[in-house]
Amino acid sequence: MNHEISEKEKYMRRCLELAGQALGDTYPNPMVGAVLVHKGKIIGEGYHHEAGKPHAEINAINSVNDRSLLNESTLYVNLEPCSHYGKTPPCTDAIIRYRIPHVVLGTADPDARVNGSGIRHLREAGCQVESGVLEEECRHLNRRFFTWHSMHRPWIILKWAQTRDGFIDRLRTSSSEPPQWITDEVCRMLVHKWRTEEQAILVGTKTALLDNPQLNARLWPGRQPLRLVIDRHLSLPLHLNLFNGNQETWVFTAQADGKKYPHDNIRLVETGFTNLPAAVLSELYLHGIQSLIIEGGTKTIQSFVEAGLWDEARIFTGDVRFGTGVHAPVIAGEKTEEFILGTSRLEIIYNRNANRV
Repeated sequence: MNHEISEKEKYMRRCLELAGQALGDTYPNPMVGAVLVHKGKIIGEGYHHEAGKPHAEINAINSVNDRSLLNESTLYVNLEPCSHYGKTPPCTDAIIRYRIPHVVLGTADPDARVNGSGIRHLREAGCQVESGVLEEECRHLNRRFFTWHSMHRPWIILKWAQTRDGFIDRLRTSSSEPPQWITDEVCRMLVHKWRTEEQAILVGTKTALLDNPQLNARLWPGRQPLRLVIDRHLSLPLHLNLFNGNQETWVFTAQADGKKYPHDNIRLVETGFTNLPAAVLSELYLHGIQSLIIEGGTKTIQSFVEAGLWDEARIFTGDVRFGTGVHAPVIAGEKTEEFILGTSRLEIIYNRNANRV
């Protein structure tokens, strides 16, 4: 029995490895990997590359050289196969058509269009279906997808760099005083990689004004995130990089006042500021945005922390001291990982009170 569980976990881990290769590329779909095993040997595997393209199960089936083996094989997949028509036909239909007799799943799909119907469809066709293999790991991989479907908001990542004495910036009053880097080029490249993996990135008014950030992924190949900025009184000047039209940008404001921007892909979002974090997340949910990085500043990050609306924090601590300046945000959570990158330390912290996926 222990050997059987070990084999299932081994093949499910391979599914997760395959699925993770498409991080940032499958929105609004989840990341899915599939492995076909015949008498202890992998005969096919695949993963979902991009929304609108074949799903993992289809790619795995198509990779099999001898399709006659399928009716004696086991399909491993980290998420329940779909049973509805979308941009592609149902994966359950292909599984049934090729008479694959055994399917092992990591977890059910929270999408209301699936949500158990895929399992039911397969079982009604005589397929043996097992679920729950490495379920926690499978849910964690697709935590953005699960959070959006179950909590009706995106997965929220807080990110900042702080000095050894706890400051994220020197005291500055003008953009003529450039920010002092706390981390090195390796850390900055990693941050740009993260930006390709998430759908949206948010900064507050002061960060936009003093840092004039581009909020793009110029140091790493991949998709560019949706840029979000808070500008309650529409006071930010139009020459800022955020308004250059290179990426879609949303401006959250209390009153639009007929403000015009030089590019069509800049959108004003008029909202209340009584509970701004909730209002921002509600707007993102309505537009199918499953993940958000909040990059500053302290006031903006802290507002989400105080509202209990954060899931993951990625905190760099550089080997510098400022002595005085803008204090870093304060959070309490469970540290799950710690890395040394050059002269900086990176901590990954989770808010277990918010993570219910």
